[in-house]
Amino acid sequence: MRIILFTGKGGVGKTTMAAATALQAAQKGYKTLVISTDPAHSLSDALNVPLSPEPTPVVPNLYGQEFDVYYSMKKYWGNMRQLMLTLFKWRGVENVVAEELSVLPGMEEASAFLWLEKYYTEGEYDLIVIDSAPTGETLTLLTLPQVTQSWLVKAFPGQSTAVKTMGFVVRKTTGVPLDKGYAELENLFDKLERVQKIFLNPDICSIRIVANPERMVIQEAKRAYTYLQMYGYNVDAMVVNRILPQTESGTLFDKYLVAQQKYLTEIEEAFAPLPIFKVYHKGQEVFGLELLQAIGNDIYGNLDPTRIFHRENPFEVQENDTYYNIRIKLPFIKQQDFTINKYGDELVITLGNRRKSVILPRFTNFLQLNGYEFTEPWLTVRLEKAAVTT
Repeated sequence: MRIILFTGKGGVGKTTMAAATALQAAQKGYKTLVISTDPAHSLSDALNVPLSPEPTPVVPNLYGQEFDVYYSMKKYWGNMRQLMLTLFKWRGVENVVAEELSVLPGMEEASAFLWLEKYYTEGEYDLIVIDSAPTGETLTLLTLPQVTQSWLVKAFPGQSTAVKTMGFVVRKTTGVPLDKGYAELENLFDKLERVQKIFLNPDICSIRIVANPERMVIQEAKRAYTYLQMYGYNVDAMVVNRILPQTESGTLFDKYLVAQQKYLTEIEEAFAPLPIFKVYHKGQEVFGLELLQAIGNDIYGNLDPTRIFHRENPFEVQENDTYYNIRIKLPFIKQQDFTINKYGDELVITLGNRRKSVILPRFTNFLQLNGYEFTEPWLTVRLEKAAVTT
């Protein structure tokens, strides 16, 4: 089974790209499920078909689903929900508030992971296309196993045996399945870790970044690309959406078109050698299968959308006791006549009149640049940790 996840800044058109990709794959004979993990669902609007928390047929080979965390908790993880409800009620939280709090932090994303684990185990679909929430939430989704495991330790510090023992007694006397709920909670974390390994397998999962040719969107796309590479996820393509076609001068959009060309060049240089697909503005709001098919054709042409378009790790972080080595693949640099400067969490590499900006992880904001080495095509930058004074 293949998994393709679309991410990017909010409003760039992730839902449209995901739906168009899923439709294209279905028409090529792949049994495809497109699912939305964004709490503000718009997938049903894009497909122009009502969807539900369960897979809903759209056209032959294509199914759609919009996650609902409360539906998922009630149907699949009732014992765990009961555990959380009971825990909060014992602490004096009123019923309505306890109902809301019974949904764990990140449970919206976790429900997506658990559904994916279910589909992967059953092997019912050839392809799953994920219309994810904006970039920050996507990174939360992909790092969820570590986050939720930390939550469990904090919620029940050293109390797993006590909860299970006490839970058995409570279940016998009151019928509330606390012990089963805790076991279900532990099983949930095991499943999250299994799904994370699936996402980290480049033969199964590809992540595609959606962007518009605009400054703020490009900056967020760079940051997302850096983090995804750092975490080990394979980004195999970038889709630049809403490109305005060139028109004769003297129009309202003259300045925008000039800026757009500059940003398109920046995207091609900054994300090389990542394949970049371009989608031109349709001049109207995109919803319905006919327009989605046209966009799918724009993106892929005769290519198979399930194909792995690119595979490499151009960004690596190596940690030492006193410093970090940041290794960056720079295929367009052919000689060492460049300069490097660091501004906060941004590394700026200048070669002649060309400049490459690399957005580093936020923790590097307070590290100092202390030299670099270039062995084509790899640039290794040393960032020193601040000395600890006592």
